[in-house]
Amino acid sequence: MQATVQTLEGLERQVDLVLSLEDVEKEVKTQLQRVARTAKVQGFRPGKAPLSVIERSHGPSVRYDVINQQVGKAFDEAIKQAELRVAGAPTVEPKEDSAEGTVAFTAKFEVYPEVVTPDLSAIEVTRYTTEVGQAEVDNTIDILRKQRATYKAAEDRAAQDNDRVTVDFVGTIDGVEFDGGKAEDFPFLLGQGRMLPEFEEAAKGLKAGESKTFPLSFPEDYQGEEVAGKTAEFTITMKEVAEPELPVVDSDFAKSLGQAEGNVEKLTEEIRQNIEREAKSRALARTKSSVFDAVAKAATFDVPKALVNDDVQGRIQMAREELKQRGIPNADSMPIPAEAFAEESERRVRLGLLVGQLVEEAKLQATPEQVRARIEEFAKNYEKPEQVVAYYLSDRQRRAEMENITLEDNVVEHILSQAKVTEESIPFEEIMGTM
Repeated sequence: MQATVQTLEGLERQVDLVLSLEDVEKEVKTQLQRVARTAKVQGFRPGKAPLSVIERSHGPSVRYDVINQQVGKAFDEAIKQAELRVAGAPTVEPKEDSAEGTVAFTAKFEVYPEVVTPDLSAIEVTRYTTEVGQAEVDNTIDILRKQRATYKAAEDRAAQDNDRVTVDFVGTIDGVEFDGGKAEDFPFLLGQGRMLPEFEEAAKGLKAGESKTFPLSFPEDYQGEEVAGKTAEFTITMKEVAEPELPVVDSDFAKSLGQAEGNVEKLTEEIRQNIEREAKSRALARTKSSVFDAVAKAATFDVPKALVNDDVQGRIQMAREELKQRGIPNADSMPIPAEAFAEESERRVRLGLLVGQLVEEAKLQATPEQVRARIEEFAKNYEKPEQVVAYYLSDRQRRAEMENITLEDNVVEHILSQAKVTEESIPFEEIMGTM
């Protein structure tokens, strides 16, 4: 076997592989003899068929397998001798101009780049923080109260935000009713954005027994294709206006939220700790994004197209799974353009290579103590944290997930310790997505 490695463009390489037909046929004969010992051929007892008969029935497939095995072996030896790290699977094609007594192939592939870490001291990143005070705790408690509100009919009062209203409505387009455009005793909460804006505005200010007719324009991307982009005329009749009654923050309220003792002070402290953890986690996620964006932009090395394509295909498959979960028909065959993911996939691959290099250079591997601490912090979000800790420590896949997260944390802290860092405090409502 002979092999010659050539450098093409960028990270692409080519290996010309030459196999001896004599060696191939020798191995084919050996394997056919092995097959002949047990082969069942019509007209012969098992294992008694002549080798010439076995050659006719099994020769082509055995020869194909032998050539593939020897090409793979030759390729591996060539890569080992050249000390190359192959990225992705090679593309192997036969050559037409093989010398007599040989069969030749060309294998094209990519190698991993030489990853050069950028000057971290020149990178500008942002560390995000947020403050959690008593006002944020009180607002969270108010949200929890609203989620547990009961409703009482409000006599002779106009509907307003946060009321639960019950209405009859009928809609027409060009004077004709359409599917889904009519309902009786339909309840919804005003001011929650569950109905189209024109519908909510029409309901506001109406008292029980009052009606109103108004135009409503459906968005172009409205899920009902029959009415999307069209303007309908609706008549709405208010059947009931019910105002919310919020529960009192007392022992019963505390128990309803899982505070077994019904202790309001302990409940308040638990809420504070929970939202502090969540706010800290979201601030860290933004910081990570800032750090990784900056370091990815500063990196200039090429990335293997094969790895980018693998990532693109993985993201396309994830998109299909999400579409299936949403009940979209033909999700498996729906065309999803690879170009939609190409840029992000290239960034992810480059970042993955860079993070791996930083971990190796700065010895940033996650220690068992760090992983356990990360799991224990995560487990505080659950009612029985000790069970969560035990589960994550005993399950290899879950533990590996936490190891990866901890490793990311180490990389981020390493970069922050050397980069030009700007501190930015984000309002609690913004970071929690409530404004």
